[in-house]
Amino acid sequence: MLKDDYDINIIGRQDYPDFREASGEITLNTTGAYTYRGGARFIAYKEYDTENPKVSYTSVLKVEPGKVTMMRSGSATRLILEEGRRHLCLYDTGYGTLSVGVFTSSLLSSLGEQGGRIDIKYTLDIDSNLSSSNEITVEIKPRGRAGFRI
Repeated sequence: MLKDDYDINIIGRQDYPDFREASGEITLNTTGAYTYRGGARFIAYKEYDTENPKVSYTSVLKVEPGKVTMMRSGSATRLILEEGRRHLCLYDTGYGTLSVGVFTSSLLSSLGEQGGRIDIKYTLDIDSNLSSSNEITVEIKPRGRAGFRI
């Protein structure tokens, strides 16, 4: 059971070099948990299936110095975002699992005891061919605090 005591705002931007019309931005405003243990910060929140709103998944961001690991319950998805490195990761599309290359060009984190912000720029490649350029911003604050600065 998640303790929903933090407001979480996530903005994801995608640019698909071969499909300009498919590029865009996705925003998620939700609540979730924010904890610190074992030298890492954890951000956990629920996402709901767009086709069946009764189905939810728990997504977890494990934040370590220079590295963020994104995981989703009930899924093989595990993306490792480490500044200056490329990782081969699993991504579950819902129709099957893909092996994708993830190269993180920039990872800035200002997370502290009361939350903060993470900004990440990365690319995804399939069979070493660029699939998309991506940016994600995650801002987290205790519930009831003033609005987000994004």
